[in-house]
Amino acid sequence: MAALDTLQVFQALNRSPNARLEHSAELGDGLSAALWSNHHDAQDYEAPSHHTLSCYLAGGTGTFRRGQPDNKGGPDKLCILPADHQSGWVINGDIRLAHLYFSPEQFALGCVTLLDREPREMQLREQTFLDDPLQAQRFRQLISLNWDEPGERLLTSSLAHELLSHALLSQVNARQGLRLKGGLAAHQRRLLVEFIDAQLAEAISLGQLAALCALSEYHFARMFRESFGLPPHQYLLARRLNRARELLRSTSQPLGEIALACGFSSASHFTNRFRQALGGTPGEYRQAFLR
Repeated sequence: MAALDTLQVFQALNRSPNARLEHSAELGDGLSAALWSNHHDAQDYEAPSHHTLSCYLAGGTGTFRRGQPDNKGGPDKLCILPADHQSGWVINGDIRLAHLYFSPEQFALGCVTLLDREPREMQLREQTFLDDPLQAQRFRQLISLNWDEPGERLLTSSLAHELLSHALLSQVNARQGLRLKGGLAAHQRRLLVEFIDAQLAEAISLGQLAALCALSEYHFARMFRESFGLPPHQYLLARRLNRARELLRSTSQPLGEIALACGFSSASHFTNRFRQALGGTPGEYRQAFLR
């Protein structure tokens, strides 16, 4: 994901003289988090390129969205702000809130792996002051962790994935009246997902995937990105890292065995890729779950 200071919602709050950034972190996998305090402010968000989940931790009873003055915030209230939305906010009194930012690529990956749907068919529902106790509890767990300590930073990443998955499963709708062009058919997408997940330990070529769909490599790569929201190699890496996280949490296999089982050429290659994506090593990730 882009650096935090390039995310529009983050930028808007960071420019305000009344808002104070308490902490922030880039969590890898297209996820970032920030903890904010604010008071007596007004904010406008104009078509950000990223999605934002927001949870009020304290205050907010005087905060409302422009045009909706009777709908007020409060502790544990959540807002869902999709990419490309527009909103204006009036903050009366003091508030403390947590944000989770996630990229369109992460949204696309979730649509494919969780919903078995083409991302272009789906849209995140915009919500203002939603009640969702489970999500609020996850946000409170999120801010209780030390984001700067490697082991807890990885726990933070896992918790952020839970927040994202819950939002996708409960707040995503099919677009109405959408006519799709240029992507892969539903049966092709399912075939590819099943093939990739079954072959994660093996070297997979673009030609193999294209042949499954009876397409040239050029047209397949373009159509894959249209349907999945990211290129084939990025999708494959995301699936391999996801499998690796499952094995690190649930088995005592040596790191070298996990690396090979997930299609990495060596433990060092696996460690480098894992650190780039999650901000810590596989060993640190495993240790965090043994506490």
